[in-house]
Amino acid sequence: MTSEAASTAALLSRARAALEMYHHVFVDDDGALTFRHGEVPCAVQAMQLAEGLNVLSLQCVVAWDLPDSPEIVTSVADRGGEALFGTAAVVHTDHGIDVTLRYTFPAEGLDVNALGTLFMLVVSGASSFRTDLLAGSQQ
Repeated sequence: MTSEAASTAALLSRARAALEMYHHVFVDDDGALTFRHGEVPCAVQAMQLAEGLNVLSLQCVVAWDLPDSPEIVTSVADRGGEALFGTAAVVHTDHGIDVTLRYTFPAEGLDVNALGTLFMLVVSGASSFRTDLLAGSQQ
């Protein structure tokens, strides 16, 4: 195993321990971690951007198959601009729009409790975002 593979595997192991304090976590064949926070599916991957710079990337699918309307796209942009943790994105599909929230951060040196807190800040924001989007799309 290369040093990059070993360091990202160790980082994912700590991320898994942090997430398992709150959620049931699945490990995919590629090593990615997946879980659900309420109705929001999420995935965590680890990568080395440069030597000594290992990051975790958390992506949540906030909503899917929403009507492709300018109001919803504007709402996502407005809410995304207010987010403290994560970047919102709109993906146009054949079925409408999907909304994702991604947060990538350097994670070396964070213990399991700190990682757990950070994950919960992001995913609770994603769940709140989902609630607001679904309420707005039904008006």
